Amino acid sequence: MVTLGVPLAFLGVFFAWPVAGVLWRGLSEPADLSASTVVSVAWFTTWQAALSTVLTMLVGLPAAYVLARYRFPGRRLARALVLVPFVLPTVVVGAALTATFERLGLDHDPVHLTRTVWAVLIAHVVFNVAVVIRLVGGRWSLLDHRAVDAARVLGASRARAWWEVTRPQLAPAMWAAASIVFLFCFTSFGVILTLGGSRQATLETEVWRYATQRTDLAAAAAI
Repeated sequence: MVTLGVPLAFLGVFFAWPVAGVLWRGLSEPADLSASTVVSVAWFTTWQAALSTVLTMLVGLPAAYVLARYRFPGRRLARALVLVPFVLPTVVVGAALTATFERLGLDHDPVHLTRTVWAVLIAHVVFNVAVVIRLVGGRWSLLDHRAVDAARVLGASRARAWWEVTRPQLAPAMWAAASIVFLFCFTSFGVILTLGGSRQATLETEVWRYATQRTDLAAAAAI
């Protein structure tokens, strides 16, 4: 009982009680927040996450194919390098991309990439492409290529063989990777805060801004 009661008490005091208090305050006190603001922020959060997921899949699938199906010198190093951004803090990745934009002249007149949605999308691709490579690439490396060879011998083009033979076998891994990437992009905080700024507000950053900068816990809880 002690081994079960101690962690339950810890969670109750330091997690459940504070969260319940914030939610109760948000429901009981009027929030200085318009419905249109919440809808606008939620819409931006959703579509940027969806577009980031599509772009990540478009970049990650070819990379997963190369790393899964080809053997070349430096392959293990290449696979390790693409995983580096994913294991780094998002703030570090955002700062590195900001420095890269400045060095490439993408943050000076006439182009200002930082504080735009394009910077957010690029950062999400860089950060999450490792998910696609690990999940889809791992599945791709286990596929039997003889089915594709048989389809090609029977007259199927390379694109048709991929669509009708390879794609159905990869579909579960692709859906899993896309779902995880969408979740990461939807709940992105460090990337939005570093590269998007206040203009590219998401649900995560708005909760943080109302709670810490405006000290409006009612509005933060409402969001």
